[in-house]
Amino acid sequence: MHNILTPRFWSPFQMIVMSFLGLIAAGTILLMIPAATAEGKGAPFLTAFFTTVSASCVTGLTVENTGIYWSGFGQAVILFLIQIGGLGVVTMAVTLTMASGRRIDLMQRSTMQEALAVPQLGGIVRILRFILKFTFGIEAIGALLLMPVFCRDYGWSQGVWMAVFHAVSAFCNAGFDLLGTRGGGSLMAYAGDPLVNLTIMALIVAGGLGFITWADLHVNGWRFRAYRLQTKIILTMTGLLIVVPAAILFFQELSGEPFGLRVLESLFQAVTPRTAGFNTIDIESLSEEGRIILVVLMLTGGSPGSTAGGIKTTTAFTLAATAAASLRMRADVECFSRRLAPETRQQALTIFLLYLMLFSGSTYLICVLDSIPVVDCMVETSSALGTVGLSIGLTEKLGSISQLVLCGLMFFGRVGALTMIYAMHARRRPSLGRMPEEKITVG
Repeated sequence: MHNILTPRFWSPFQMIVMSFLGLIAAGTILLMIPAATAEGKGAPFLTAFFTTVSASCVTGLTVENTGIYWSGFGQAVILFLIQIGGLGVVTMAVTLTMASGRRIDLMQRSTMQEALAVPQLGGIVRILRFILKFTFGIEAIGALLLMPVFCRDYGWSQGVWMAVFHAVSAFCNAGFDLLGTRGGGSLMAYAGDPLVNLTIMALIVAGGLGFITWADLHVNGWRFRAYRLQTKIILTMTGLLIVVPAAILFFQELSGEPFGLRVLESLFQAVTPRTAGFNTIDIESLSEEGRIILVVLMLTGGSPGSTAGGIKTTTAFTLAATAAASLRMRADVECFSRRLAPETRQQALTIFLLYLMLFSGSTYLICVLDSIPVVDCMVETSSALGTVGLSIGLTEKLGSISQLVLCGLMFFGRVGALTMIYAMHARRRPSLGRMPEEKITVG
């Protein structure tokens, strides 16, 4: 108990968990203030809590329409939560420490290493500076590209705010939008606008690749062979997870659309389930097969050390590579002239099983509590667990218990499976011995 209540005894993993809990508590209080809502009455606790969890965990699921229900102040709070949640509370805390001229201690460096999935402790400050410059630079470019469209439709003052909000929301893979019900919701009003589509997609991919991946690309340029193994895996999986689903959606779900619109919509809906949450087509109109594709993409998510959630592209790759090696009767898992470490394979399996249990258990629970079809529940739970935000319109109709279940899934999906595991076992004593080994038959 002493270790739990005393911050100086917290491990880096516990620090990450507690920092997000603190952000959620602060955001909930701010959104309950009367000035946060358009009507000036303040949001009920569950509405404020759900919105705060969704924003700080960069998910995008909402129980109230962001562009209509919240005032300018409320929207600014949500944007602040998205930015802090995307970069990480620890990252912003260390940034403030640097800005004040104070020295970053070993504990902060270690926490930063875990939060950003940095392979080594050295060079944390240099990497942090790169992350901040890259993040705000990309978001600024995205906002500038979106301004002509939004300023044309909403006027200069509102258009600039809309451009900034959607650029940050896209890069942080949050999926919150301020368009209200225009065009059917989300970005459906701009389904045929190449500038909006390509800009939002680029921001989503940029945020989902991971900061360490971008640092590797920054150092090595276009020399693919010089990249770290993790970077090669992330780039390969990202490409596959965009091209293959886009082709399926193009030929199966959007066959009745004009060719140009069909290309944009299929590409956009292949990119956005990777934890972004925007949509340019009506998700409710998708067939069950199309919804299953979205579920798989949402559970996979982005890359380690990024603004995205999900089981991560590296985890999915490790599981697939392990299965391929097993089918070929090989003990080692090899890729790109490298061998994956056994502990990496074990961690990937653990993460996958945890996500599978949470996904299936929460789907069953919400089905029972709210009497909703299984596939529809799968979309909502995978969207929450993968911190995506895509919805078929069920979230606001769910009961209080089901909404709290989604809150738990969003928090777990953002913090990460390994962080939660290590946070709970940070002070566990090492085993002093090993039990005798015995083989069993499987398969």
